Amino acid sequence: MPVLTRLIPSPVVVDISRGAMDDLAGLLADQRISASGKLAIAISGGSGVALRAKLEPVLPHADWYAVVDGTIDSAVKLADDIKGRRYDAVVGLGGGKIIDVAKYAAARVGLPMVAVATNLSHDGICSPVSILDNDNGRGSYGVPTPIAMVIDLDVIKEAPVRFIRAGIGDAISNISAIADWELSHKTTGEPVDGLAAAMARTAGESVLRHPGGCGDDEFLTVLSEALVLSGIAMSISGDSRPSSGACHEISHAFDLLYPGRSALHGEQVGIGAAFAMHLRGAADAAGHFVEVLRRHGLPVAPEEIGFSIDEFVAAVEYAPQTRPGRFTILEHLNLSAAEIRDAYADYAKTIRS
Repeated sequence: MPVLTRLIPSPVVVDISRGAMDDLAGLLADQRISASGKLAIAISGGSGVALRAKLEPVLPHADWYAVVDGTIDSAVKLADDIKGRRYDAVVGLGGGKIIDVAKYAAARVGLPMVAVATNLSHDGICSPVSILDNDNGRGSYGVPTPIAMVIDLDVIKEAPVRFIRAGIGDAISNISAIADWELSHKTTGEPVDGLAAAMARTAGESVLRHPGGCGDDEFLTVLSEALVLSGIAMSISGDSRPSSGACHEISHAFDLLYPGRSALHGEQVGIGAAFAMHLRGAADAAGHFVEVLRRHGLPVAPEEIGFSIDEFVAAVEYAPQTRPGRFTILEHLNLSAAEIRDAYADYAKTIRS
């Protein structure tokens, strides 16, 4: 008998609204995730303190765990601390680092995980991947998709606007990543999951073409939905392919070659995506990327995030080594340092015009 459908790993609830965090206890109880309220809540030592003070009265049976940083050691420590405590679920309350640590810890102890995002800096908030720092730099660890996703627009607005802008860069980079995936299909025969590609592309296009700005509830809702859809697209494909191509390879190269100097992930992949579109000869698309990035206050050139042209050339040349086996426009062109420099000179002319 033919397979007529497939199950898609996705959250049982996604709540994107103003004041969503205020009803966190009710949401978890209504969805039967935690009727008892016995939760392990991971927070940062910074903004997490204020959020704990706000939520502790409505979550009296929860235990709170401060997470120091986004390392594998912190994730393992959290897992060890909550193991055997009979919690219903683990809640990651904070930015990307806290959520990634909570996802990994929940997977390690076999508990469902609830993501409560306090900023929109990247699409990892709902992905089946935890990005954690380790002794070798940074690693990607497969984890289950969060069982619930909560984004309170009031809280998002309180975060620095730079985090929202970074999320925009990450979302629109999907379009470049899908172009790389399709290029690989044509060149190497790599299968493309049509549903994952459609979902990731739609997410990117919804942000790229929206006329609103970082202070608008409507735009923030669209951006939040796009980042959630990107995470679900990765769950469908079983890897980061729908949202990670040459744009992310370039960003990873920045992180590895210049540790401690890198900009926000979304800022780097936004530049990487615009340059990758330029490399593939899609002049109109590259120009549109640059226009949208600029409109939202995002950088479009490496100099704007503190890197010289020489450093950018070195990062692009090194980028394919960050994802062995992944085929993008960078692997396809296999440019030398001199050719990358020439290509960037052409790109620079377009962004100055």
